[in-house]
Amino acid sequence: MREPTPTAGKQTDAWLGRYDRALLGVFGRPQLVLEHGEGAWVWDVDGRRYLDLVGGLAVTVLGHNHPALVAAVSKQAGQLVHVSNFYTSVPQVELAERLLEVAGAPAGSAVFFCNSGTEAMEAAVKLARRTGRMGIIAAEGAFHGRSTGALALTHKPAYREPFEPLLPGVVHVPWGDVAALESSVGPDTSAVVLEPIQGEGGVVPATAEYLRAARALTAEAGALLVLDEIQTGVGRTGSWFACQQAGVVPDAMTVAKGLGGGVPIGALVTFGPEVTALLAAGQHGTTFGGNPLSCAAGLAVLDTIVAEGLLDHVRAAGEHLERRVLGLGDPRVTGIRGAGLLRAVTLAGEWAPSVAAHARDAGILVNPVAPDAIRLAPPFVVTTDQLDLFVDALPGLLDAATEENR
Repeated sequence: MREPTPTAGKQTDAWLGRYDRALLGVFGRPQLVLEHGEGAWVWDVDGRRYLDLVGGLAVTVLGHNHPALVAAVSKQAGQLVHVSNFYTSVPQVELAERLLEVAGAPAGSAVFFCNSGTEAMEAAVKLARRTGRMGIIAAEGAFHGRSTGALALTHKPAYREPFEPLLPGVVHVPWGDVAALESSVGPDTSAVVLEPIQGEGGVVPATAEYLRAARALTAEAGALLVLDEIQTGVGRTGSWFACQQAGVVPDAMTVAKGLGGGVPIGALVTFGPEVTALLAAGQHGTTFGGNPLSCAAGLAVLDTIVAEGLLDHVRAAGEHLERRVLGLGDPRVTGIRGAGLLRAVTLAGEWAPSVAAHARDAGILVNPVAPDAIRLAPPFVVTTDQLDLFVDALPGLLDAATEENR
């Protein structure tokens, strides 16, 4: 798996020392210093190769150094990188049109471009406030971002408590509980905000019935249904958006991560003229959002997903991965959840951090999203043979982890 060099580790140590002296330590000390990548592989500054099954946390959908994305960004950089929002550009208009098309949005729908998923959620909060109501319902286990508005919707106490009091009127209800949702939605509810699959919460999917119930309840109450497709969107689950698999059309949807293939971009999509009209001219804005460079990247991503049949591949690769994991017959592996190429392998003990560390030593990058769950969000171009490298290594990784944790 690995391609070590005689100086393995020396460059990494030097760069991490410089990192410690120059970067604000909000992420802790990084595990690696990566230099370049190709497809589903990355190399560190010491020449060691790793199979990237993290995918920049569901961002690098085309993998690393994909020629279509490189060509689009290079071409646009030579033409026009940025203009103010006094003006628009051809890539911005074209990407908005394409997003509305793949989202199946009706006439009167619209797109607001920003730079990240968190910013898209901030726009969604403003949209909800424009209903004239104050209450927002989110779910326990939810992650919607770390800026103060988005953080109010995020459930994890460790993220929230240092910055409270946060935005008032936010209520968290048990995830997947239709009765709890029903009892919480009322005349003061401006929006219900849900992830079709809770990514940071452990890759925990909503059932189609739960999403449909949320749609019915919000429609009846005159509230907005806002779906956070930041991690699940742009093909990650095998359809353009995860909500499409449940047949649910939201009032608004947030998108980011995979949309730019690694170039920062986010978006709020409003569905229909009534919702679109809630945010009027001057009520929201951005300096960098929707710049020509990021929109050219977004167009290249959408075009390449279609040209290479990656939606079909994501479904097939995800099903292959599920069969292989379940076929291990290892009692320490309790299952696999998620959809497409957003998956969590669940474990019988709290071994995930140790498994991830041993995997990294073996040249495979995975994410311990929970103490007992390993998240996989690889590039869409990952092959089944590459996924098999992880599955085949998993029993040995578990041997090392369980021995270490005795």
